[in-house]
Amino acid sequence: MSEQNLQLLLVEDDRDLATAVIDYFELESITCDHAANGVAGLNLIKQNQYDVVILDLNLPKMDGLEVCSHLRELGIDVPVLMLTARDTLDDKLEGFSSGADDYLVKPFALEELQARALVLSRRRSGQVSKVQVEDLTLDVKAQTATRGGEALKLSPTGIKLLTVLMRNSPDVISREKLMQAVWGDEQPDSNSLKVHMFNLRKSVDGESSVKLIHTITGQGFALRLES
Repeated sequence: MSEQNLQLLLVEDDRDLATAVIDYFELESITCDHAANGVAGLNLIKQNQYDVVILDLNLPKMDGLEVCSHLRELGIDVPVLMLTARDTLDDKLEGFSSGADDYLVKPFALEELQARALVLSRRRSGQVSKVQVEDLTLDVKAQTATRGGEALKLSPTGIKLLTVLMRNSPDVISREKLMQAVWGDEQPDSNSLKVHMFNLRKSVDGESSVKLIHTITGQGFALRLES
């Protein structure tokens, strides 16, 4: 991956610092989205595929530790570089325990920020292990899933579909976004998605009285417990 292809997200409420970082990355031909609070940042992370998230520790609405913990609980393995003015060992350990991959103390040189982000972009985060929705559990590393403790028989495509649905749970994900996330630009015809979703629903919900995978008419699919 070249630096020019990097897709970064900066979650930082200091407007002056955010502008400086974004302008610097733009000069380096690096794309960098921006969110000014934790809730907006988490929503962007759920909606987009980033190579690295640069996350400030002290944020309005939801602080950086909460954002990091939430995205790891969702099974999102994007590398996270935590920014903070705190420089104690306990603060750093707290950041790593919430799921951060690296730590940069303010003030910092923009060149170092770029170098750290580039290193992180070469790997996905090892902080994510499992995602759970109700009694459905996905082991991200092992690429296996269980429902009520029973192993599910899923194809590699089924695992990909389930991963996207669980990471977006309980939100609805459109057919277009689902196909893009699983197949990228080389997408099969729409019947292929129907077949794979049928098989996935059969594996996940077939033996259970409680259905988790739902077709939302005119919108797409959602994995959640319906009331």
